[in-house]
Amino acid sequence: MRVLVQLVKEARVDVAGKTIGRCGRGFLLFVGFARGDSGATCEKMADKIAKLRVFPDEGGKTNKSLRDIGGSILSVSQFTLYADCGEGNRPSFAKAMPGVEGKPLYALFNNMLKERGFAVETGLFGADMQVSLVNDGPFTIWLDSEDLFK
Repeated sequence: MRVLVQLVKEARVDVAGKTIGRCGRGFLLFVGFARGDSGATCEKMADKIAKLRVFPDEGGKTNKSLRDIGGSILSVSQFTLYADCGEGNRPSFAKAMPGVEGKPLYALFNNMLKERGFAVETGLFGADMQVSLVNDGPFTIWLDSEDLFK
């Protein structure tokens, strides 16, 4: 599982010209699943995201979590996080989990974030989405379960 975490002042996702999800100050999460990911992977990633201390405290140090600042989440599915450009110029997505398996994991992951007390809005799994955001910092973090949960 890979999650690209972007700190945002605001973000929204549109499908067919209609806004279907948005958040204020908080996280824009781009979420991708690999073959072999499971509910346990989602649980660990949700815990990691809930505890990330990436927002500045009064002294300017990154000591505050999303919960500490009362932030919200916009979660957008993105299988292209598993693009492999190692050979040739056309990406391979062979490592990405097929949509029929990824869709329930995406829902599970978002529910786990909600269970941790966060306001979570989402994109539409598998849809052509337009994402708009105002980066905060910019501050972007790459979380890869293969590296984090060995």
